[in-house]
Order: sequence, then structure tokens, then C-alpha cells
Amino acid sequence: MPKSKVRKKTVYTPPAGDRRTTTPVKVKGPTNPVYVAVFLGLMLLGLVWLVVNYLAVDYIPWMAALGPANFLIGFSLIVIGLLMTMRWR
Repeated sequence: MPKSKVRKKTVYTPPAGDRRTTTPVKVKGPTNPVYVAVFLGLMLLGLVWLVVNYLAVDYIPWMAALGPANFLIGFSLIVIGLLMTMRWR
């Protein structure tokens, strides 16, 4: 069986004129405690809204008038709180 030819690879040399300047990255500090309190409050408020909807909707006339919108309100508050956690440092 004949022997295959061996290819020689050339050594990589980076281009000489490509000098990139690096800019320092600004490091952001921790999140304000008020921000943390707001998103935790929104999540808890959404949870309380849903629990009250299940337990006491018959006793609160304006809440009974909202009907299925109570679920939208409660889950919206929870989702807004969860979305706020993505900016938490």
C-alpha cells in the first residue's frame, strides 16, 4: 500500500497592525435595598391578591365584580416582581 503524503502546516502569525485598545469596564455596585423591597413586595402582593381571591371573593363586592381579571392582576404582579429580579445585583 502506498504511503500518503504528509502536509506541512504553516505556523500562524497574527497580523502586525491589529492592536486593539481595551476600555475598562465600569463595575456597577449592588442594587439599592429599596429596589429589592419593591420587587419582593410586588411578588407578595400578587400572592396575597390570589389568596384573597380564592378565600374571600364572596365577601368583597368590588373584587367579585372583577371576576377572572383577579387572576390577571395577581399573576401580573408576580411576573413583574420576577422580571425585576433580573436586574438585581
